[in-house]
Amino acid sequence: MVDFSDEDLSGSTFHHVRLQGAALTQVDAAGITIRDATLEGADLRSVVLSGARLRGVEMADVQISGEVERLVVNGVDVAPLVQAELDRRDPERRLMRATTAEELREGWAILERLWEGTVARAQALAPELLHASVDGEWSFIQTLRHLAFATESWLLRAIQGDKAPWDPLSLPWDEAPPIPGMPHDRDAQPDLGTVLRLRQDRMARVRAYLSTLTDEDLVATTTPVDAPGWPEPQAFVVGDCLRVILNEEWEHRRFAERDLDLLTGAS
Repeated sequence: MVDFSDEDLSGSTFHHVRLQGAALTQVDAAGITIRDATLEGADLRSVVLSGARLRGVEMADVQISGEVERLVVNGVDVAPLVQAELDRRDPERRLMRATTAEELREGWAILERLWEGTVARAQALAPELLHASVDGEWSFIQTLRHLAFATESWLLRAIQGDKAPWDPLSLPWDEAPPIPGMPHDRDAQPDLGTVLRLRQDRMARVRAYLSTLTDEDLVATTTPVDAPGWPEPQAFVVGDCLRVILNEEWEHRRFAERDLDLLTGAS
């Protein structure tokens, strides 16, 4: 077993090479060329494929989840079709892309109602199952910790200017770079009550901010925070920051419900 860690292999050629079972993490493969390769059963997570071109491929039983824009399959951009189908299944999903203050308030109220039901399902499980990972994804507790991080980053920091708003239990995405002062303890195992107190506080802050939000506020630009952290110190449109929070809430609840179904044995 060869271990390539912290290596610069730019421009390397791999010909007649077996990589079965290989693990590539935090790899910059921009501009890579792959030809005559078999990727059957490959597991790609947190992978950026923007600008990728796949030609002469054979794809059957392939699952893609993530942020998809302009995905052209055999000459047809299927991204709008996917968006429309998801909106058809859940009409309330459109409010996560709201462009008015009133719609954002409505969208947030929907999220709070939906999450109340999801949390009730989780509370009925054995405590150890709340720390269980399904198919390598975050546990229910980790999901709630990440949503606290999302609110802290995009509301408390980006919009309200707090340089380091993170609770020690908050959880950034797995590939987040180490930043002084920003927590990243994936292995912490707080109980549900502890995480819910943090979660409820962060949700209340979003609710309070949205209660006085105006349409003019939505198009305003934030003042960059002069400190390292996430998001990076730069100006953002307020509405974009809020839509990040709403979409994080929507998608992670969908994932949580999926995993709760599996944990409870539901079909």
